[in-house]
Amino acid sequence: MLCHVTRFEEYNFTEFVGFKNFVPYFRGNRATVVRPKKFLGQHFLNDQGIAKRIVEGLTTSGKSNVLEIGPGMGVLTKFLVQDKSINLKVIEIDWDSVAYLRQHYPALSIMEGDFLELDLKQVFGESFSVIGNFPYNISSQIFFKVLEQRNMVDQVVCMLQKEVADRIAEPPGSKTYGILSVLLQAFYDIEYLFKVPPGVFIPPPKVMSAVIRLTRNKREKLDCNEALFFQVVKQGFNNRRKTLRNALKNLNLAAEFLTDPIFDLRAERLSVDQFVYITQLTEKSRGGTDAV
Repeated sequence: MLCHVTRFEEYNFTEFVGFKNFVPYFRGNRATVVRPKKFLGQHFLNDQGIAKRIVEGLTTSGKSNVLEIGPGMGVLTKFLVQDKSINLKVIEIDWDSVAYLRQHYPALSIMEGDFLELDLKQVFGESFSVIGNFPYNISSQIFFKVLEQRNMVDQVVCMLQKEVADRIAEPPGSKTYGILSVLLQAFYDIEYLFKVPPGVFIPPPKVMSAVIRLTRNKREKLDCNEALFFQVVKQGFNNRRKTLRNALKNLNLAAEFLTDPIFDLRAERLSVDQFVYITQLTEKSRGGTDAV
């Protein structure tokens, strides 16, 4: 929907049906709003109350660096810029959204590009928090990137598909608990904040969403080879119906180590510390080498 206008104040923006909470921007002498793009997995939040609650989920103190991923038309940005204690930067891959943000937030520091290709060490040069409504199709990739730079990322407040949020926040002992649960819980405290229904998005997704908060814990490093730890976790869950004795068979643990009762369990029953313990056993079985 494009509408010819000559002056911003002359146009009645209520004609943009469905986008009641978004102010259009001008492309040349035409007023328009950013249309959600399916190939980017975009579902724009259209509820100011929920946006405010997401931003309030940040537990920053003093002057804080915050990176917003995929701001779109600024539904979260609107509330973030109101907090003068926040040093805000945003990264947006959608060229239409970038144009919109530059018109409505001219003082905002905007990086145009893909978060997954961003060098997080160069964003602020020091630690920061992450916030955003994560696209469903890349949310897991975002978390794996955060894990790679976990000593730079103090906190993550995000909305994502409820199924993924459930998995991340789930404690050991259920079928929902998985690879991402263990890896993130190893380095972050996870809090499940609230659920979000499909009807508050444009277009509405087919699933429920949820908001969670990840806060960096005190663990500086694992008491084991981290690369091997990641391998053990992934292999255990890739064969989650099997006991760990069978699931980890190709790690070639010596028979004397496999007598430990922990190998009678399935991966979904183990805590982070128990996975660390199994990784330590695997290292010992290999003669104490760190080779993976």
